[in-house]
Amino acid sequence: MEHKKCFKCNKIKPLSDFYKHPQMSDGYLNKCKECTKKDTNEYRNNNIEKCREYDRERGHLEYRKEANRKRPVDKNKRREYIRNYRKKYPKKTRAVRILNYNLRKGYIKKLPCEICGCLKVHAHHDDYNFPLNVRWLCIKHHSELHTKINEKNRNGKRKI
Repeated sequence: MEHKKCFKCNKIKPLSDFYKHPQMSDGYLNKCKECTKKDTNEYRNNNIEKCREYDRERGHLEYRKEANRKRPVDKNKRREYIRNYRKKYPKKTRAVRILNYNLRKGYIKKLPCEICGCLKVHAHHDDYNFPLNVRWLCIKHHSELHTKINEKNRNGKRKI
């Protein structure tokens, strides 16, 4: 698919006229760049005080990249959280770093999801002692796998 229809202006345009968006099924926003810019400028002009306040706060705080962008995160707290997480899970951290290094160098290639064949995948380690032995799963199936693992762990703890 080299072209896409903008839902705002209803014109069929090449993919280069759309912003990339990892959460969309085809990886591109459903609104063309031209319409997106127009909407952004219109919103900013109609809510200038709100936007200025946001800009002021943003100068001092890092904002989450998830859906809720209004909740600020203190950069120092975030760094401390990451540092503690790495101390708590050294095997996991090491495995992820080794895998990312090998992906960057091209020694390993991402494969489609082993269940549905989707191309947007996460790496799942069954054992962190083998950092390059991963299962490639899409977000949906990776989440389902972790749900099953968590249920299994909870059930195992209840029996004790």
